[in-house]
Amino acid sequence: MVPVHAPRSSRVSVTAPAPRVAGAPSGGEDALAALTALLRPDLEACNRLIVERMQSPVALIPQVAAHIVAAGGKRLRPLLTLAASRLCGYPGTEAGGTRHVALAACVEFIHTATLLHDDVVDESALRRGRASANALFGNKPSVLVGDFLFARAFQLMTDDGSLEVLSILARASATIAEGEVLQLVTANDTATTEAQYLEVIDGKTAALFAAATRVGAVLAERPAAEAEALDRYGRSLGVAFQLVDDALDYSAVEAELGKTVGDDFREGKITLPVLLAFERGDESERGFWRRTLEAQEQREGDLGQAIALMQRHGALADTVRRARHYGDEALEALRAFPDAPMRRAMADIVEFCIARAR
Repeated sequence: MVPVHAPRSSRVSVTAPAPRVAGAPSGGEDALAALTALLRPDLEACNRLIVERMQSPVALIPQVAAHIVAAGGKRLRPLLTLAASRLCGYPGTEAGGTRHVALAACVEFIHTATLLHDDVVDESALRRGRASANALFGNKPSVLVGDFLFARAFQLMTDDGSLEVLSILARASATIAEGEVLQLVTANDTATTEAQYLEVIDGKTAALFAAATRVGAVLAERPAAEAEALDRYGRSLGVAFQLVDDALDYSAVEAELGKTVGDDFREGKITLPVLLAFERGDESERGFWRRTLEAQEQREGDLGQAIALMQRHGALADTVRRARHYGDEALEALRAFPDAPMRRAMADIVEFCIARAR
């Protein structure tokens, strides 16, 4: 564990990782690179603000924050805030726009705070392929720095001065917490319904995607119909993103996933691949799921058997197909806006999210 008595004067900087493009499939990482290129001045300003606002005279705070902020995240959620704002006509940084940059940083702080808290709850050892903050610094610093980042996010919200923006992002923050608690309630329970599962991922993932995009229309003072369209886009994209993540936990290699493969299985999380395999299995197979997930009696080879059962019943492929359905809903929501490079880039991001399952 890293000692907590580092010099108080230390200042930690973060360099945002450049998106990988080489060898990426069409609509995959190249879509993320294209959106980043469209928004480069805005994103660079956002990254500078993130570094500035995560500083503190208490040296451990920027150390822990920098560890997770610099861990290779794609900045997808703040990119969506920047993209939605520009789609709606809000001026970029080169034209003097600043509110979208601050709110994009706010969205990233909310997301990063939840990651710090989640890794403590899940006892995760890895985050994006590196040692998680709780594994490196301990649980208490991770929780408290997560609280600090939430506070920074709310400072950025109040600095913006819009009660509507504050309402959108504050409501999303509360919904994220509710989704995480609901996931705790449904963990280890194979009687969980698909509706309950969707409620979990709508709360813990999709709510922030929806808020990140909706505020773009509010900043640009666009009609309510456009704000609703961006909300639908973000929410559907968030559900698709989480569905793919849940499939990847049973199908990716560790280096690609950025966390230990099978974490959901070991923690007894009830995800759609589990629900589909359980529903389609015979009584012997259901007994396996009850033993491994409900009773948490896991033996060597159980993860391999779980993956085999999912493959036998098409659970992973059907989870990805469901993600495609939500991706199509996101694309449909974008039809509320005229064709433009930003709209096309946001549409390509849908494919990027789903292509991770390839």
